[in-house]
Amino acid sequence: MHGRASPARALMCILFVPHGKNTLCLLLSLVMAWSPNLIVYPFLLAAIYYEFFLLVTFLSKPARDSRKRGTPTTYPHVAIIVPCWNEENTIESTTKSLLALKYPSKKLSIVLVNDGSTDNTKKILARFARHPQIKIINKEKNGGKYTALNAGISSSPEAEFIGCLDADSLVAPDALREIVSCFEKPEVMATTAAMSVHKPHTLLQHMQYAEYIFGITTRHILSSVNGIYVTPGPFSIYRSKVFRELGNFRHGYQTEDLEMALRIQYAGYKIENSLRARVYTKAPSTLRPLLKQRVRWTSGFLRNILYDYRGLIANPRYNALGLFILPFALFSMFSGISLFSLSIFEFAKSTIHSVSVAQGVPLTYALSLHSFSWFYLPFTVMFFLGGATLLITLVFIVMGKRLSNTPGNLTVSAIAYSILYGFVAPLWLIRSVADVASGARRSWR
Repeated sequence: MHGRASPARALMCILFVPHGKNTLCLLLSLVMAWSPNLIVYPFLLAAIYYEFFLLVTFLSKPARDSRKRGTPTTYPHVAIIVPCWNEENTIESTTKSLLALKYPSKKLSIVLVNDGSTDNTKKILARFARHPQIKIINKEKNGGKYTALNAGISSSPEAEFIGCLDADSLVAPDALREIVSCFEKPEVMATTAAMSVHKPHTLLQHMQYAEYIFGITTRHILSSVNGIYVTPGPFSIYRSKVFRELGNFRHGYQTEDLEMALRIQYAGYKIENSLRARVYTKAPSTLRPLLKQRVRWTSGFLRNILYDYRGLIANPRYNALGLFILPFALFSMFSGISLFSLSIFEFAKSTIHSVSVAQGVPLTYALSLHSFSWFYLPFTVMFFLGGATLLITLVFIVMGKRLSNTPGNLTVSAIAYSILYGFVAPLWLIRSVADVASGARRSWR
């Protein structure tokens, strides 16, 4: 099938190839036409390889055993810390969901930390002041989430385990029991929950719902090879021992949960995942707050990895985490930016070509007989690789929903994810890389 040549390619032949050197010109045209394939195919093959790794690990004995965990035989004392900053719309429902946990009340304490809120958060917290399980800490000045968490830790010396819950999240009644059962081995220092989006309404929220469900599957799989590198704010639980040995939360480039997880891994401990400990979080409904959130997460990951914990990367001491998972996380960011940029370039080139043909640019027709289009010539291979990658991802999403028993309609979310994610994710990846490269710091509020 004949492809299309762009004016840029024709101009290059005119400028750099002497007249009469048609063979060299056509060879240059051929290389330029096929160069996108040299980028696209390796990225698609790498994605399929990573998903194959996830599938094989999912079927491994450690992963199968983790899916058979029962209820805990003992109930240690747990303190759940809820940092609050201007959370008047959600803190009451968040607190009530904690009080509804099916866990011995004498073994559960809830610490609500008002981090200098300027709305009615303080008044709402005061409604729970007389509850025997609840302790309220009011900070006069806002110091950031990590300082609020540390204030809660300092006020809970009796707790054997410390939990964190964002003030815009809700927990399922059996979530804490499910998580506690993951601490049978003494080297396990933290456990993450099965996090999903609470009642998605907009298309962006549906996209995130599918993304979070995919995350449930991947965290479950990665935990079986000790490959988890972030303990999210919505209901991650830690042994209190970890704070005594490794220190309290740090600023961590505005990603204190990720920094703590990397610190745990760097110290040689393990992080588990509870597949059935369901927690529901509020997701951004529009593009601007979503980008702001993800730029903070992504730039925080890059800064922590590249500045403070680069010793994890390619280090055989950390097995799959150091040799494969973290390097692939960095590679996936590069591939996302590259594929998005390449798509924009190809779209622009095609548009310029169409305009050129309409205006009768010389040489366009002649060169088009010898050019190739990466969208058309290798269509079957490209379709197979891209389709296989998307299909496996959708399978993992379905698996995550079924294994965690997360409620919600997956159909709309899967469609939104398939259509939107490839266009939206590169936006925060590009900005994050630019911020890290330039040293720019952004406020996440």
